[in-house]
Amino acid sequence: MATIFEWSGKTTKGLIESGEISANSKDEVIAQLRKRSITATLVRPKEKVKSKLSFGGGVKDKDIVIFTRQFATMIDAGLPLVQALDILSQQVESKSLAMALTAIKNDVEGGATYADALRKHPKVFTDLYANMVAAGESGGILDTILNRLAAYMEKAMKLKKKVKGAMIYPIVVSSIAVGVIAVIMIFVVPTFSKMFTSMGGTLPLPTLLVMKTSSFLAGIGGVITGMVIAAAIVAFKQIRKTEKGTAMTDRIFLKLPIFGIMLRKVAVAKFTRTLGTLISSGVPILDGLEITAKTAGNKVIEYAVMEVRQAVTEGKTLAEPLMKSKVFPPMVTHMISVGEATGALDAMLSKIADFYDDEVDASVGNLTAMMEPMLMVFLGGSVGFIVIAMYLPIFKLITLIK
Repeated sequence: MATIFEWSGKTTKGLIESGEISANSKDEVIAQLRKRSITATLVRPKEKVKSKLSFGGGVKDKDIVIFTRQFATMIDAGLPLVQALDILSQQVESKSLAMALTAIKNDVEGGATYADALRKHPKVFTDLYANMVAAGESGGILDTILNRLAAYMEKAMKLKKKVKGAMIYPIVVSSIAVGVIAVIMIFVVPTFSKMFTSMGGTLPLPTLLVMKTSSFLAGIGGVITGMVIAAAIVAFKQIRKTEKGTAMTDRIFLKLPIFGIMLRKVAVAKFTRTLGTLISSGVPILDGLEITAKTAGNKVIEYAVMEVRQAVTEGKTLAEPLMKSKVFPPMVTHMISVGEATGALDAMLSKIADFYDDEVDASVGNLTAMMEPMLMVFLGGSVGFIVIAMYLPIFKLITLIK
């Protein structure tokens, strides 16, 4: 029975390539690669790669950035690769990263390239990281590539932090508002309801509305509401686990009135930053597009980039299929076209990324400024309506007594 093998190797031009091949043995894979003028540097069954992931999780981006900076400094100072890995494996704070670095050091000592050793730990080091390192090794500029990688990851972390900040604020305030209203409706309003019922008479419509809602939430209605919310969350997570569901929800997210515009800007910034960094590091354009698609974080963007990659393999320019995809703004496609024409595509992509980073900053600021008064009005209006509804019968009673 044929097995899926993962491989990487060097072409006759010195470029690093990787992929998967279905074969009966390693020798058969090597023979197939030799026919394609590729010298295999790593061939292993795909199943074995998965078994090595057990200790690869739980590593923060910050830890990877610090490691990359320190490693670049050591390589630039002339320390041997194995010695630098040995030193850093003993001083990094993350245990998962330390274990991964120890395994990588052993692989390098065994004759594997640094990039091939990194590829065995995909939960720690991404395809982007491994491919850039491979380009740095083949070009003899590993320290430069590592510094470039660290700078890229720092900017990516900053962008991610901005988006999280924009999302967390409205969620937290909305949750507090809903919690406060729920406590009032379930615990406070029933006390007033008992008092008004014992007094008899006709109650104002707002008071009746609040009392009926409170009675519903305090009884079986609250349980039903909770179950519906929980079911909706579970259903959403299940939908997101499928490729079609993820694509559908990502498409909806991009069409949202306020958040959609911001998410599109984030996607453009990430795409241009990633592709620009890969191209400037010497990664082939086709490999760069594939890696950029996989790290896009949005299926709509991923599909668009893969279509662009297919068009580029057919001999078209990068800008032409990007324009046809209608996912990227016209300004972006025109600037990329200029970059291709002038031979400075990587520099142009970096400029676009910087521009859209500033755009995301502005969008986050505008979103926060817009959401704050809206949430305050919602919270104040809801609580105010409940309080007034509960005090209307008391005001009416005082009037009758007078």
